[in-house]
Amino acid sequence: MYRNYFKRLIDVAGSALALLVLSPVIIVVYMLLFLASKGKVFFTQVRPGKDEKLFKIWKFKTMNDNRDSNGILLPDDQRLTKIGAFVRRNSLDELPQLYNVLKGDMSLIGPRPLLKQYLELYTPEQKLRHDMRPGITGWAQVNGRNNISWSTKLEYDVWYVRNCSFLLDLKIVWLTVKKIGNKGDISLDWKDSPWEGFNPNAHK
Repeated sequence: MYRNYFKRLIDVAGSALALLVLSPVIIVVYMLLFLASKGKVFFTQVRPGKDEKLFKIWKFKTMNDNRDSNGILLPDDQRLTKIGAFVRRNSLDELPQLYNVLKGDMSLIGPRPLLKQYLELYTPEQKLRHDMRPGITGWAQVNGRNNISWSTKLEYDVWYVRNCSFLLDLKIVWLTVKKIGNKGDISLDWKDSPWEGFNPNAHK
């Protein structure tokens, strides 16, 4: 009942309320990034959601598009702006995804959406992570996101899909806020550039 009905109601109410309450923060971040990135404020990317349906995810853009003399993008650390580093460090770059939640592409809590080209790399078990909407934060993100293997992260995603409940979602929200507040080991997403060489079964 919770997963099929109440979870979506909470997502709509929660994302709408968050957009309203956080609108001053969103506006300030937008203006600062507008100045730092020469007007290019948002980063979008196509990713698979529930039932592997593709959607466009929204983030604040934290890196500029500076290139070398050959027209090749500079390394990430050279393109990350000062305000972008602050925004990313405090996970403010994820705020536009509240729109994805309100629209129905995502949930507040769920497996993080990865790149579409990774779909063919999943095992049948790992594909279960797409049985529900992806989330802004999730079980893997509050359980050592940067210190566990890819296969373990995906195991956490599948475990969450099988054990989703209101109390579990409350726990994840609390742990997410706690880890972000303490600058703990949590990364809600990856860099603004595509990831190369990913294999979810390569590091078991």
